Amino acid sequence: MSYDVIIIGGGQSGLAVAFYLRRTNFNYLILDEQSSPGGAWLHTWDSLKLFSPAEHSSLPGWLMPKDSTEYPHKDHVINYLSNYEERYKLPIHRGVEVTDVRKDGQHFNITTNNGNYSCKALVSATGTWKKPFIPHYPNREKFEGTQVHSAQYKSPKPFKNKKVLIVGGGNSAAQILAEVSKVAITKWMTLKEPKFLPDEVDGRYLFEFATKQYKAKLEGKEIQPAGSLGDVVMVDTVKEARERNVLNAIRPFTSFFEFGVQWQDGTKEEFDAVIWCTGFKASLDHLAGLGIDIETRIKTNQTKAVEYPGLWLVGYGGWTGFASATLIGVGRTARRTVEEIAEYLK
Repeated sequence: MSYDVIIIGGGQSGLAVAFYLRRTNFNYLILDEQSSPGGAWLHTWDSLKLFSPAEHSSLPGWLMPKDSTEYPHKDHVINYLSNYEERYKLPIHRGVEVTDVRKDGQHFNITTNNGNYSCKALVSATGTWKKPFIPHYPNREKFEGTQVHSAQYKSPKPFKNKKVLIVGGGNSAAQILAEVSKVAITKWMTLKEPKFLPDEVDGRYLFEFATKQYKAKLEGKEIQPAGSLGDVVMVDTVKEARERNVLNAIRPFTSFFEFGVQWQDGTKEEFDAVIWCTGFKASLDHLAGLGIDIETRIKTNQTKAVEYPGLWLVGYGGWTGFASATLIGVGRTARRTVEEIAEYLK
């Protein structure tokens, strides 16, 4: 099966690229390994909410409808992505796992669990969820308690009446700490003191300011931020945790032992579980056959892979375009990607 353009990944980034491709005459297709719409949102923890209102969390072309609360629940986002696919009749083959990509002349040959495909231009939009990152700490393998990454975390129920160490300084850590601390004894460990945004500042203000900052940088100017996209947004659950005085972070331990961790002063403390909220790496294993070192960041100009003609990477974070890992931000990089693909395929 041969196409002009194939998009690997049917989450928010893949849908945004497809939205602009439908305005062209190209023959295109999305390959998605999920059995249903929603991308990475299908795998997040049960209580997750956006920290921007619906109208500030939309893909190109169609505003996300409002939820019953100001900040949409993950199920609302999944429903929106599902309806987005249907609204624009985007061509998707589901349950298709890409196992290998090779290039033969001007064509990419794609091997999957459901047959082979080929295309002239390839967009990788697989995100990061499949590549959770856990930093190295000595003797981690000797720890006999439970270890989960936020990628596997679903709810606080398994941690009831236990002693839990939560590692990481971002929004995921703060939100998971907020709910686990209701049922367990918790400690919060961060590399440096976490930054909390003012109560009235949420994701919409951060994105708007970051956009101004980005434009100013292009003009050789500099404006000082009031916060960053990595600072903790004070959603209701985090505010409630603040009232319970649980948002107190301590600096890193030095190593594990069988029953817990050893702190910098040499003291040891026992824990039943560790929840790692330490981020993700780009999920690019499917591109290894192109000779790409998937453990290092691919050199890009916005989304275009500089050293691999015909390949674009969309939605992996700031290195593939400003705010490209966000619902509202990926539209801008998706549009530019399709413009570049059109030029490439001339």
